[in-house]
Amino acid sequence: MTTTMLVPANLQAAGRLGLGAFDGARVELRPDWDEDDLQTVFRAAYRQVLGNDYVMKSERLTSAESLLRQGNISVRDFVRAIALSDLYKGKFFLPNNNQRFVELNFKHLLGRPPHDEAELARHTQMVEDKGYDAEINSYFESAEYESKFGDNIVPYFTGFEVTPWSCSVGFSRMFQLYRGYANNDRGQVRRKRGQLFEEVARNQASSIPQPSSTANRAAKKNETPQKAFGGVGNTSARMYRIEVTNVIGNSLRDPRVRRANRAFMVPYSDLSNRMQQILRSGGKIVSIREA
Repeated sequence: MTTTMLVPANLQAAGRLGLGAFDGARVELRPDWDEDDLQTVFRAAYRQVLGNDYVMKSERLTSAESLLRQGNISVRDFVRAIALSDLYKGKFFLPNNNQRFVELNFKHLLGRPPHDEAELARHTQMVEDKGYDAEINSYFESAEYESKFGDNIVPYFTGFEVTPWSCSVGFSRMFQLYRGYANNDRGQVRRKRGQLFEEVARNQASSIPQPSSTANRAAKKNETPQKAFGGVGNTSARMYRIEVTNVIGNSLRDPRVRRANRAFMVPYSDLSNRMQQILRSGGKIVSIREA
């Protein structure tokens, strides 16, 4: 069956949509594989299932890797092992509410966002009633997974495809969950709650947020931040913009309360001290750049 892939090569507006890092490639372990092919499968599986989060050597599932190398399990079983692991649970289940967890399961394991309220509600209820393992296994045992990936293909992002399992509203919703491989699902600011819950419940389509142009980014660098830490009177000194999350009100006094990210303008001479102050107070530094 023919599949139309909407990728930068055939999308005139790819740059404006933020798809520059999306290549649409699928990774398949063929019968004549060698060790290089196997390592490619390992890398693709960890990257897809763990949301592009860094995996230390000690965290890798060496037993499952060995079973796949010996031919005792399939790629599907290997991907399932990652999703059922304590590593996946610690990164995506424990820190998030159930709606966000389900959204990420759809993205990581089926390569698309939830299509409607019934789908989202069914899986959220499964987590609550039947538990973690049942929720994860439901994706691998579905007809959709079998049709898309079978036993030998690593799941990949299909939310930009036009396939028998696609839904037109899913294209725009995919942008709420995916903005390129340079981003990872555990490091996003303000992403502990579900991103699609309200619009799926209202049966609304997402708007596609347009990435900032170079000019817009340059303008934003010089915006007045919500708060400055003082010491900014010398305008000839180099200034740095620190974006921080986990900030309470206008101070850094209570690390127990999570708040949206804020920006702080800090002179170079005070940069190190301010970074230490933020970290000691429970804040998380999202980015640092010269203003």
